[in-house]
Amino acid sequence: MLDHEISETFEEIRPHLLGLAYRILGSFADAEDAVQDTYLKWAKADQDTIENTRSWLTTVCTRRCLDLLRAASRTRVNYVGVWLPEPIHTPIEDDALARLDLDSSLTTAFLVMLERLTPKERAAYLLYEIFEVAYPDIAKMLEIQESTCRKLVSRAKINIGQAKVRHTTPLEKQDQFLAAFKIAIAEGDTTPLTALLSDDVQLSADGGGKVPAIPKTLHGKTQVTAFLSKVLKHFWKTYQWYPTDINGARGAIVKEGDSIQATVSFAYDEKGTTTYIYIMRNPDKIRTLDAVTIY
Repeated sequence: MLDHEISETFEEIRPHLLGLAYRILGSFADAEDAVQDTYLKWAKADQDTIENTRSWLTTVCTRRCLDLLRAASRTRVNYVGVWLPEPIHTPIEDDALARLDLDSSLTTAFLVMLERLTPKERAAYLLYEIFEVAYPDIAKMLEIQESTCRKLVSRAKINIGQAKVRHTTPLEKQDQFLAAFKIAIAEGDTTPLTALLSDDVQLSADGGGKVPAIPKTLHGKTQVTAFLSKVLKHFWKTYQWYPTDINGARGAIVKEGDSIQATVSFAYDEKGTTTYIYIMRNPDKIRTLDAVTIY
């Protein structure tokens, strides 16, 4: 295979690899590194010995992600404040019904749930449930027995409680909540927002120890609405709001001039009530928040 053919073949599969790597790692920057490492190994490999290119690349990428995830897990133990996955811009197409299931596996809530899993549980679950890879193939990728692979996926399903985080909330409902959220901060009026919050709503902010952010998760309507209408209203009063699609759902980018100060995203229950508010402040995670292709 010629050099340009090697590159073209890889580029066709890159979005798949990037989507897998991002879900495993929760970091787009790390996912890009894993995919680049996969390409370098692919470019050096003997192409004639590779029977299934997609499977080979998925295997290499998955194993690289597991190495990075184990290293990241050790780093996150000493993380300052609440750790949240790196937000990505994922444009939503209203008529893209085939994308809904994939989009639901990109939400911040789902990625946070994945943090409960061991690295191999996470990889096995994603490969089987999201990317529809057969158990025998996953077992080969992870270098484990097929029976062990099935157990990993079974445990993962129990641990993340997928029914609570993988459902689709109508876009109209999401837009309504985003508008009420902005009013609470811009005007201090929490009445429209309160009606849309679950009683046990939570709010977390990730500053990574680099910028001011609440160090612990807030619980309940009273704490959350007070924080938004009093604290954020004061600090965000001069910021500009840019509604956008973040991690497969409606959210917003908050800027001061051309500088991104924060992103906000949300989680909903089956009734469309907001259960979680995520605020990303860590500059390392929002520095290059651009449109990307994730599958």
